[in-house]
Amino acid sequence: MARFKHIRYAGLTLLMVFFCGSLASAAPNPLDRHVLLLTVDQPIGPATDDYIQRALETAARQQAALVVIRMDTPGGLDSAMRDIIKHLISSAVPVATYVSPSGARAASAGTYILYASHIAAMAPGTNLGAATPVQIGGLQPPAPESAPESAPGKAGDKTQAPTEVPQKTAMQKKVINDAVAYIRSLAELRGRNADWAEKAVREAASLPASEALSLGVIDIVATGMGDLLQQIEGRKVLVAGQNRRLQVTGLPVRELAPDWRTRLLSVITNPNVAYILMMIGIYGLILEFSNPGAIVPGTVGAISLLLALYAFQLLPINYAGIGLILLGVALMVAEAFQPSFGILGIGGVIAFVFGSIILLDTEAPGFGINLAVIALFALLSALVFIIVIGMAIRARQRKVVSGLEQLLGGEASVLGDFDQQGMVAIHSEHWRAHTQTPLHKDQIVRVTGLKGLILEVEPVEPPHQEKKS
Repeated sequence: MARFKHIRYAGLTLLMVFFCGSLASAAPNPLDRHVLLLTVDQPIGPATDDYIQRALETAARQQAALVVIRMDTPGGLDSAMRDIIKHLISSAVPVATYVSPSGARAASAGTYILYASHIAAMAPGTNLGAATPVQIGGLQPPAPESAPESAPGKAGDKTQAPTEVPQKTAMQKKVINDAVAYIRSLAELRGRNADWAEKAVREAASLPASEALSLGVIDIVATGMGDLLQQIEGRKVLVAGQNRRLQVTGLPVRELAPDWRTRLLSVITNPNVAYILMMIGIYGLILEFSNPGAIVPGTVGAISLLLALYAFQLLPINYAGIGLILLGVALMVAEAFQPSFGILGIGGVIAFVFGSIILLDTEAPGFGINLAVIALFALLSALVFIIVIGMAIRARQRKVVSGLEQLLGGEASVLGDFDQQGMVAIHSEHWRAHTQTPLHKDQIVRVTGLKGLILEVEPVEPPHQEKKS
């Protein structure tokens, strides 16, 4: 018994050693430091926000020495941009945004993200700027303020003087002033050129990499990742309220590509894809309601519609646009049910097209619906709801030619004389029949009703029957 007790204690000891070793191997090794490389080469949107947020969390868990965002973007959504900037400011790992390769740009929202990063770097042959807010909720793109009289005419001034423009509305001024205050606060946080940042917003100014460096807009012009890491070695940056000296020379660079979740989010938040999913959902549900029990249209339609609604929840949607689309679909369905010589159908197509055009409440680059897609679905909707559904409704109104219902109104032949109940032949079948009138063999009767498996019949008077005198 004592022997078994010793064996049991030895087994427990080995199990504890194995468990502690597993924990030690699972914990990140502080000496295994590295640089995490992200790539943003598309418009800034919900997928980019999700990608950067989870990448920064991964970098913090792995105790990465630095996160580098390799950027090439035309801009994007304001909401996604502001979320990304919040993640950058609160990040526990230093972040360097690197506009690369040559020919890349950090326009509009990309300029704000560049200003918010701990290190702002660009490759030769790249540019940034044009940070003026685009049309939101019906606003026209804000125009630059008219230049003072003393501005033009300076020798060697490469900046073209802005032309005279109409005075901006109060709403446009509010949007511009908010954007200016935001980017200036980022510039002051990172110690960068706040005056040029304001100019990028008010006048949509842009700069190449070399001028951005000379004006203090960025910190570094680097020819590649190796050059970037070498130039930032030993720099002090403020990370989560604490000064930290960067030690990144010689560290391995590990690229973190977007995973399946980010790629899926990128696909469904594409406005064209979300729009197509919405239309498939509407078609599927209408077909399911018009033909209950089909199952497939309803299932596909419900899934597509839910995905579209999730995407629209992340995108700036104009609900008037959705209302016009639904009104257009309803009018086209009404044309199929109640033909109006095209009035309802044409009105439905017009409402559908206008609703599709104003569906997205932004003109941010990469977040518009292609007009060809709108035209295709407008034509397809007209064909589906006016022609196909119309044909289905007309087919439903035809006389039944199969099943028990086909017997109603049909003619049968009496198989033998009977009063009240007897047998008749109809459609090569013998049926029990009930009548209120005595019938004779071979007499023709008409089926007037059906109770269970008994037909209600009445005699058919022969045409042109003459009375005997």
